[in-house]
Amino acid sequence: MTVRRRASALAITAVLCAAAAPTAVAAPSPSPSPSSDLPAGLYGTEDPTYDGVWRQSLSFLAQRIELVTPATEAVDWLVGQQCDSGAFASYRDASKPCDDTTVADTNATGAAIQAFMELGNNRPAVDNGVSWLKSVQNKDGGWGYNPGSPSDANSTAVVIGALARAGVPLADLTTADGKTPYTALQSFALPCGGEDGGAFAYQPDKDGGLTANADATAAAVLGAMGKGMAAGNSNAVKAPTCHKGDDLTAEQSAQNGAFYLAGALAGSGHLDSPPMPGAEDSAPRPDFGNTADAVVALAASGHKDKAAKAVAFLEKNARDWAEEGGPAATAQLVLAAHATGVDARDFGGVDLVRQLNATGPAPAATAVPSPTVTDPQPEEADSGDGGLGVWWLVGIGLAFGAGVGFLLSGRRKNQQP
Repeated sequence: MTVRRRASALAITAVLCAAAAPTAVAAPSPSPSPSSDLPAGLYGTEDPTYDGVWRQSLSFLAQRIELVTPATEAVDWLVGQQCDSGAFASYRDASKPCDDTTVADTNATGAAIQAFMELGNNRPAVDNGVSWLKSVQNKDGGWGYNPGSPSDANSTAVVIGALARAGVPLADLTTADGKTPYTALQSFALPCGGEDGGAFAYQPDKDGGLTANADATAAAVLGAMGKGMAAGNSNAVKAPTCHKGDDLTAEQSAQNGAFYLAGALAGSGHLDSPPMPGAEDSAPRPDFGNTADAVVALAASGHKDKAAKAVAFLEKNARDWAEEGGPAATAQLVLAAHATGVDARDFGGVDLVRQLNATGPAPAATAVPSPTVTDPQPEEADSGDGGLGVWWLVGIGLAFGAGVGFLLSGRRKNQQP
């Protein structure tokens, strides 16, 4: 698990994995702040230092694909987190201007851009963020967690999703060395035929070796396909295969990642998080967040049938994990449900949409999808590929017939480790 999820991981672990601890890359988060100290408009009640922008952005993505329009107050909060440069920090005191001490965060910026694109009315913020991301691209074509840090698979994938969602031709983002974002992402891929073939590493080790990382693989599958985190409900195609060779296309690398994820989920139906070194209990624990991300990646790559067992596992554990993990965890479940065509309003007996809405200001508008429209085609349902999508149009039609006006509010971005 990478640092971008450390705050939610700590909260979730406390209830579901009492003996487990965050992985070595996850630094301890600060003590939770009282809800009365939190800024108005922010989702969740836990300390937002590491994940304020991230969890807000994921919340907006999940709400939009379920026809929910966030409150203007919530969107304004995210807008106010952006620096004049276009960058976002994980979280900052917006009453003070950004300066040299503000730690810009590519993951937060990428997530916020994706959220703004789904909201559809914050193009200046999107363009400003896109310009900043372009300016901090590494020589290898990728991005690190912070500007100047070595590229990693997760950060590169999140940025690719943001740029693609904003309509940026990624093939044109070529460095002086001829590297593209896809070149960087594919450099983290493990070749087929060996152990963990098809998987992606988070980063090479000091000797250049690659170790399979399920979290990085799930992110990289979406990135290699040029998709954002809010992937649509795609129909299943043929089983994933692992393509061999040194000149693979980005799509083939994505399918290789799907091949690895399908195998990893085939047994228990979930991915595991390794224990903290030195922990008394060395047994691996289910990693709910990575499992949800793997579900989205498999569905987005055309293999949602391979995610069925994982979806059943998430449904069984949805109530406790979503409640304890906060808005980001709930949003991840909504994204997984949507990607596989499962009802997010009755996910293992839990209304995830209602639960997510309750973590922030009351939504400006909410619509319920028509029960007569099922399993839309990918180009219609994929909110990450542009347009409002068939579900939103259906929602507007229903609301119009009922005499209800929809208020489209602007919004902004944020990130979670």
